[in-house]
Amino acid sequence: MYLAIDIGGTKTLIALFNRRGRVIRRVKFKTSWQKERFIRELLSVLERFKKFKLTGVVVAIPGVVQKNCSVRFGNRDWGTFSLVQPLQAIFDCPIYFENDGNLAAIYESHRLPGKTVFLTFSTGIGGGIAERGHLAPASDKFEPGHKIYTYNGKTAEWEDLAACSALEKIYHVDAATGLRGKKVMTEIAERVYLGIPDIVSKYSPDTIILGGPLGKIFNQYIKYLPKNDGVRYRKPKRPLESVIYGCYLFGKSQS
Repeated sequence: MYLAIDIGGTKTLIALFNRRGRVIRRVKFKTSWQKERFIRELLSVLERFKKFKLTGVVVAIPGVVQKNCSVRFGNRDWGTFSLVQPLQAIFDCPIYFENDGNLAAIYESHRLPGKTVFLTFSTGIGGGIAERGHLAPASDKFEPGHKIYTYNGKTAEWEDLAACSALEKIYHVDAATGLRGKKVMTEIAERVYLGIPDIVSKYSPDTIILGGPLGKIFNQYIKYLPKNDGVRYRKPKRPLESVIYGCYLFGKSQS
């Protein structure tokens, strides 16, 4: 069995997979803004899984990972710290750390031909680059959400203009997945498209997958998204769970 730990900006999702890739248990809790509290809550939940015989544990980090440990959490001002030792005290199996966008790209590009760019619109905008389920070298430095664009006279990072957290503030809703209407969907498509020409120009993808919560409403705004010759837009297979399934595939590839 494999344990997937997806540490997101809003919530942390933990899923236990059997060897065939089926989720047999899952736990979700809010990701605290306080580092010490988050670590206590995470370790408390993980204690429930120590009774299972695990082949591997894969931790998805929303930030930079080097030498198989967390270096920087992109959505928290927590400085640099590692979860390696606390997890090793619980689990007697290999533990892997990887960027969450990379893991989602591994899963969503699985069995797709050519090069795939996966974009997740959530607390921020992240993603990964893969070819046939394997990460491309450029994926480790892929941080699309921090590029600067201008929309409606406002110049800001792409994720401050188009991430779900930004859209929820702009449209005064609790969840971006609840947005509706032609005018709103047209505006969302314009915001989503801001960074796409640069991505197409730099990476020449065959497919762009638009994931995260915006993947849930993909069919509503895709009709308003400008087309790029030779590039296919796809809805993610699992808009809100791409990362944990990527954890499973990654863990399986390491064993």
